[in-house]
Amino acid sequence: MSDQSAPAGSGIGPARGTAGYAEAADALAVQYEEVTFGDVHGDVLQLVPAEPGRILDVGAGTGRDAAALAARGHRVVAVEPTAELRAHGQRIHADSGIDWVDDVLPDLVLSRHTGRFDAVFATAVWMHVDAEERRRAMARIATLLVPGGRFFVNLRHGPVPDGRHMFDVSPAETTELGAAYGLQTVHRSERPDLHGRDGVRWSCLVLQAADAADSLN
Repeated sequence: MSDQSAPAGSGIGPARGTAGYAEAADALAVQYEEVTFGDVHGDVLQLVPAEPGRILDVGAGTGRDAAALAARGHRVVAVEPTAELRAHGQRIHADSGIDWVDDVLPDLVLSRHTGRFDAVFATAVWMHVDAEERRRAMARIATLLVPGGRFFVNLRHGPVPDGRHMFDVSPAETTELGAAYGLQTVHRSERPDLHGRDGVRWSCLVLQAADAADSLN
């Protein structure tokens, strides 16, 4: 995951992106589960697929969001490269039916999970990859979405915690990068930090792939 202290994610990205998460996994597991999927994604719940589908949660951390999506009837693949967080998730949400994967941005090999997804979530993880990695990651995610599929991104802004590897990524950059790979921004909003940390705020974006009808026009 990433800074899930607000949303959910654990620095995915190459090894440096996960810096600080293994050592703090026990405390982070408690922190991540203190807020709910609805708390984090309240502004975009209407855009989450209503019918059961296939969803990829990138940087799933303890699986808070993955479990909530599975409870809605979705088949969820949870990517989490930090073994300690993955172990907590497998314990906390043991009965959720989540399929856990050790994988990493920007390449997301997903060797056991071919095919496309109705939605991809990257909650509190996108800021852990640098500009070139973000380009590669967006290109990869675009290939993973079904026509009309949606990419949910939460961006953290504010002071970087000690020992973490983060970049200040703007909503505008993310929107432009998505557009370069055929993803249209259908939602953008801002919200304060759910844990009340000074100087920390969040941007919530949803980018959508063209649907089949649009691609024919």
